[in-house]
Amino acid sequence: MNVLFLYTELADYFIACCKELSKTANVHIVRWPVNKEAPFQFSFSENVKVYDKNSYNREQLSNLIGSIKPDVIICSGWIDKDYLAVVKPWFKKIPTVLTCDTHWKGTAKQYLAALLSRLVLKNRFSHIWVPGSPQYTYALKLGFKSAQIKTGFYCCDLEKFNNVYNKVIGHKKETFPKKFLYVGRYYDFKGITDLWQAFIQLSAELDHDWELWCLGTGSIEPVKHPKIKHFGFVQPKDLEPILEKTGVFILPSRFEPWGVVVQEYAAAGFPLLLSNEVGALEAFLEKDKNGYSFDKENVAQIKNSLKKIISLECAQLLKMGEHSHRLAQKINPPQWSQTIAQIYDEFR
Repeated sequence: MNVLFLYTELADYFIACCKELSKTANVHIVRWPVNKEAPFQFSFSENVKVYDKNSYNREQLSNLIGSIKPDVIICSGWIDKDYLAVVKPWFKKIPTVLTCDTHWKGTAKQYLAALLSRLVLKNRFSHIWVPGSPQYTYALKLGFKSAQIKTGFYCCDLEKFNNVYNKVIGHKKETFPKKFLYVGRYYDFKGITDLWQAFIQLSAELDHDWELWCLGTGSIEPVKHPKIKHFGFVQPKDLEPILEKTGVFILPSRFEPWGVVVQEYAAAGFPLLLSNEVGALEAFLEKDKNGYSFDKENVAQIKNSLKKIISLECAQLLKMGEHSHRLAQKINPPQWSQTIAQIYDEFR
């Protein structure tokens, strides 16, 4: 089977899923250029071929697809008009799958998208593949029937983070690291300034020995504080030493359709602190069992969540991390690969 992805920005977790898929299929990926603020270095397995979209105009891209002769086409959203154009001739001939990570909010823009869907999406795509229930509702609004909707599109490199868990859990049982960890870009929509403000306020009000470690880059200047450390962008292969030295993962996003990073750190055995805007919360956070949630942009609630963690004994934090690890197993690359096979079989 030849599977073609018309993709935007690649990420390490997506490549891990494609590696699993390549065990049973030939994988072709047309991709956008690598984001300068997330300069991932990728390695691809033998059955995965990658094409830079910038090297093709629309006609050339159409010819490329013809030469690949795909059995399934999977398109990353509807933002790229070239992708929408070249996928249309394949509609009803093979499974054509749209992916979407947007939550249904009932905005005027979304109602308009639902109205236009028959002209733009429903005449191009036989299926839609979404991460979870927040996007499932939107898929229905766009006019897709339940049988045409698949979930579980976002999945981390579960084997990698399970291995990290197995390597570091012994160390954490001896001495649990009193360090919060943020991994993400330095932008307003990530809520990074809300987190810094909450942590600095807490540190002024409460004598504690916890630190906040932040990994990422972006337009926001890193705040300076003796208990906040900045590491810049870290390649996935270099994460393990940091994961061993940190204890609790926090993602304070003001906007986060899903957040694969949540599954990654759940699998690695981290208790979780998540804003209510993080889509992956519904799958990987059970309140009080493996972490806490808070309202987006609510510094007081973030501070209270940090304070709750600081008040817990190490044994309690370990137990929360173990629960995170169990929850992370519910979505995995073999299931992801099987979903594509299922779509192909259902179409025939």
